[in-house]
Amino acid sequence: MSIIKLHDLYFKPFISENEIKSIVKYLAQKVKRDLPKDEVPIFVGILNGCFLFAADFIREFEGNCEVSFVKLASYQGTSSTENVKQLVGINEDLTGRTVIILEDIIDTGTTLQEIYNIFRNKNVKQLKVATLFFKPDVFRKELPINYIGKSISDKFIVGYGLDYNGLGRNYSEIYQLSTPPKMKNIVLFGPPGAGKGTQAEFLKEMYNLVHISTGDVFRFNIKNETELGLLAKKYMDEGDLVPDEVTINMLKAEVEKNANAKGFIFDGFPRTQSQAEALDAFLTEKGEQINGMIALEVPEDLLVERLLERGKTSGRTDDTDEGKIRNRFNEYNTKTAVLKDYFDAQNKYYGINGVGSIKEITQRIAKVFDTL
Repeated sequence: MSIIKLHDLYFKPFISENEIKSIVKYLAQKVKRDLPKDEVPIFVGILNGCFLFAADFIREFEGNCEVSFVKLASYQGTSSTENVKQLVGINEDLTGRTVIILEDIIDTGTTLQEIYNIFRNKNVKQLKVATLFFKPDVFRKELPINYIGKSISDKFIVGYGLDYNGLGRNYSEIYQLSTPPKMKNIVLFGPPGAGKGTQAEFLKEMYNLVHISTGDVFRFNIKNETELGLLAKKYMDEGDLVPDEVTINMLKAEVEKNANAKGFIFDGFPRTQSQAEALDAFLTEKGEQINGMIALEVPEDLLVERLLERGKTSGRTDDTDEGKIRNRFNEYNTKTAVLKDYFDAQNKYYGINGVGSIKEITQRIAKVFDTL
């Protein structure tokens, strides 16, 4: 889950899909336990917001039931209005029936009041209300709410059927209104020898960003014997991979040290999808996000030539053996390249032609960067 933009507003993750599922299941089981044995209730969903909730609730309900819907409207933009209009009513004969209203969210209670007005003359056996979310701080009516999934603060939310001016209903999670991100953060990506370090230095100066290189961060922590550095060294000395949690905590510390930065260039991180998810979660907590993954794309044979040439002067033994170089590419392709799919699914992947002069490549990257 990461920050999303709908129309002119930004929303940050608030309630996960798994938590929603747990709440819906709890509500369905609670309603079932309270019903007399063999009673067939009629569930009435309040459209449009409750369509996802109603569908999942009914699937979780273990027993026979009937379903109907009524459409009301009391929202304009992000504010609840006092004007509720009944657009679609109930056609079924409800005489002597147990009716259970399914609401996505109850805040001021204006819609709830109209619901009670609608059913006042329906001669129902009993009327109950089950709401997925409830905002107690703004509820102003003396009306019963029989089942509450989760009480939340009075902040505008979207997702799972809830919208902002028509958008956002299709998200499977709940997002909460947030402030616009202030930073521009990129992941600089590419295989060994693609020139990430060189380009990072240019971008850092051009856009006044902080360059975070995983290799530099590791070396700093190990050299200065920080708690995380000692922990990482312990794993490395034993021939084990440094756990994601240790690496991520090092990166977090670097970000926190530069709280007023205009943005970050992440170089060499993330390397796995789990690291990418952890980075997204960390930045989201701060109201920020990865704006784009910029990947330098260079043919492998050309990169092998580059690295072998670099090995003549760099002193790096892994740049002098073609077999070792090919193995590094294999590891990159099998483990790290999966991140392309991860960021592409968020519409944040930008492939850049990495062949040409340093200046030409920098200009290509800057052209993309300026659009983020």
